[in-house]
Amino acid sequence: MNKLLLSALTLTMYMMSCRPDSKSVSQEKLKYPETKKVDQKDNYFGTIVEDPYRWLEYDTAQDVKDWVTEENKVTFGYLEKIPYREKIKQRLTEIYNYPKYSSPFRAGDYYFFSKNDGLQNQSVIYYQKGMDGTPEVFIDPNKLSADGTAAVTLLGFSKDKKYVAYAVNQSGSDWQTIQVMEVATKKLLDDKLEWVKFSGASWKNDGFYYSRYDAPPHGKELSQKNEYHKIYYHKLGDPQSKDQLIYENKNKPLRYYGAATTEDERFLLIYVSEGTDGTEIYCKDLDSGQKDFTMLFKGFDDNYMVLNNDGDKLLVQTDADAPNQRVILVDPKNPSKENWKDIIPEKKDLLQSALTAGGKIFALYLQDVATHVHQYDYNGKEEHEITLPALGSAYGFGGEKDDKEVFYTFTSFTYPPTIYKYDIASGKSEIWQKTDVKFNPDDYETKQVFYNSKDGTRVPMFLVYKKGLKLDGNNPTLLYGYGGFNISLDPSFSASRLILLENGGVFALANIRGGGEYGEKWHEAGKLLKKQNVFDDFIAAAEYLIKEKYTSPKKLAIQGGSNGGLLVGACMLQRPDLYAVAFPAVGVMDMLRYHKFTVGWGWAVEYGSSDSLANFKNLYSYSPLHNIKTGVEYPATMVTTADHDDRVVPAHSFKFIATLQEKYKGNRPQLIRVDVKAGHGAGKPISKIIEEQADIWSFMFYNTGVTPSYK
Repeated sequence: MNKLLLSALTLTMYMMSCRPDSKSVSQEKLKYPETKKVDQKDNYFGTIVEDPYRWLEYDTAQDVKDWVTEENKVTFGYLEKIPYREKIKQRLTEIYNYPKYSSPFRAGDYYFFSKNDGLQNQSVIYYQKGMDGTPEVFIDPNKLSADGTAAVTLLGFSKDKKYVAYAVNQSGSDWQTIQVMEVATKKLLDDKLEWVKFSGASWKNDGFYYSRYDAPPHGKELSQKNEYHKIYYHKLGDPQSKDQLIYENKNKPLRYYGAATTEDERFLLIYVSEGTDGTEIYCKDLDSGQKDFTMLFKGFDDNYMVLNNDGDKLLVQTDADAPNQRVILVDPKNPSKENWKDIIPEKKDLLQSALTAGGKIFALYLQDVATHVHQYDYNGKEEHEITLPALGSAYGFGGEKDDKEVFYTFTSFTYPPTIYKYDIASGKSEIWQKTDVKFNPDDYETKQVFYNSKDGTRVPMFLVYKKGLKLDGNNPTLLYGYGGFNISLDPSFSASRLILLENGGVFALANIRGGGEYGEKWHEAGKLLKKQNVFDDFIAAAEYLIKEKYTSPKKLAIQGGSNGGLLVGACMLQRPDLYAVAFPAVGVMDMLRYHKFTVGWGWAVEYGSSDSLANFKNLYSYSPLHNIKTGVEYPATMVTTADHDDRVVPAHSFKFIATLQEKYKGNRPQLIRVDVKAGHGAGKPISKIIEEQADIWSFMFYNTGVTPSYK
């Protein structure tokens, strides 16, 4: 048979397997657990707001635990009835079962990297002596807990590379315990530091600087507002009680404080922020015996990041007077703006990040959301543009001044992460580790389109699908977005996404405002009182996909996590007619009270706070919890959260789904899936990822009338 004809027939049969199956969509109205209501009313500037599910905020209370158990029974009871759920899980297990590597980096005589053999819950940290050494296990997080829910992060090496401090996170919580290991012998020292959060380990002599909070009250570890962040210096061998307090501000409880030392340990830098945007930096020259810190940059209008020092000067990346970022040279003795020297001036493309290695600066730019990398010397002279294999995303490139080579990872939607070794002198790259995934990337294509939002703003969107896609409006499509905190959504590979693509589906990634894809102006256009622009951009993306017949409202699902969970929650309420399915994950759903839990106060620079009238009105206008209406046909919804999420506490999701189940009168399922011994997402074991993804794809297919082609 002619190969072209055979291919066409195969594609036709493949697409037919994804046609609607009316029997697969459940129209049976579910019976949800009865959720009690309390008489709770709050007065916001004369507006009375009811909060009948306030009791669900106390996640450790027994009645809340019982409620979660009953909700999970309904959810998993529903999911268990989906006939192909187990087949999807089996296919995901097959897809995920491939070796996964991180880019290596050098620390003294050793190279460190992480590797997951395929289905290990946590990646194992390896090291080897020299480039040709035999890899050995350095730390295996899988041995730290029976269920694979302990995660390990290397925080920092001593200057002589004899010791490394590393952090252990349990069950997905942001809380960390810092421990110290002797590199050559892998001997674990007695040092153990508790109640650490949002910290590195920046060494000076025989100890390091780190950040921590005071111990929270028992039972409120995962929900109490975190206040009075402090910086300490820990000397090896001392108990934590003897650690020296280096920096605190008793008058400003709602600030983050972080410490960093330059590579040569000459300068100690104190980073201060009042949230997720805006930096203030203090500096001390430790070699000169300087006693007090001097202010290097005053906060909090701009962002600053010290890359390294060049002798007695500092190389700094900043968006001050440069919305697309630049690199400047600053003299700590004369840090005033008029004394700054441009090393890499601002360009039309966003300088996403700058890193130093081998006495060079590696500048990673975003051009229409694709990475371009340039190598400069410390004077700003461009030496190389690094040739990447395709349009996609690259990261890595960091190292120390005496490094001769660096490593970086390149990936895109259909290009699994591939690690390259880069020779700094010659500018040549060679593959160090290629990823072998059980799929054929040549079967798929990626397209970038641009569409107009409600106010005419031109917004980019990536579309990924199987070659030969028929634009008949009948393709199951997942639209993903984030839109906040200056975070850019770059092209990246997802093994889980293959479930959709293999079944004739379309994956759409909208690079909406609020993110950082086009610099600070793009970010500012989607924050505070302009937050509605973010939702308008996402809604316009859905309208584009429907208009161009990639999909239809009966086939379209929307998904986002954290701030993206807020995005999905707001959009499913504002335009429920556009979507069949909604997946708000670990979302910020109560915009009036988010700042009262753990580190939620740090997001006020992005959202504004209900403590002010103007911000209250804005937040109240789109807050998902407060905009659910009775009698509206909302999409089939599965909210996902976790019991150890102390970033966006699960109370957001609890109160949202309780209200949705109360007010929604139709037959589409309105469910919540609460994971146990898991957090906001980081460090989640592979086994839990596969289970959750299997449930998500099963729910989507079931509620868009698609039967996947797995036998």
